[in-house]
Amino acid sequence: MTQEDRDHLQLLSIFHYVVAGLVLLMALFPVIHLVMGIGMLAGGIGTQEPIAGLMGIFFVVIAAIFMVATAALGTCMVLAGRNLLQQRRWTFCLVVAAISCLMMPFGTVLGVFTILVLMRPAVKEAFQGSTTAEAAAVAPAAYEART
Repeated sequence: MTQEDRDHLQLLSIFHYVVAGLVLLMALFPVIHLVMGIGMLAGGIGTQEPIAGLMGIFFVVIAAIFMVATAALGTCMVLAGRNLLQQRRWTFCLVVAAISCLMMPFGTVLGVFTILVLMRPAVKEAFQGSTTAEAAAVAPAAYEART
């Protein structure tokens, strides 16, 4: 792997951290809906409406699902950024890059460039080489632990 490939992986790692920060910030947007739903369930908001309890449940569930899913995506992007830097878990990085293509415009650009870099034969070999080196380092220790 060339120095240019290493530099590209380092830049992609940094950009994964930046986009992950934006995604995690976006996970906080539905907090207002969560608070409104809890208020409806507690009886403080919309007590005159007979459907307020059902709407409260709807608000809480949708906001919670969105927040958990977005936080999980942000966490996966942080892990992918770290794995790109360490040249580990090629498939995981590729899947996260493909999923990030759905987040326009920054995620799309980041995902496409990550896929392009990961598809280079030298980069793919470097990821496989680090996995082989890790397995070789762990195997003797595991063998000694059994004996």
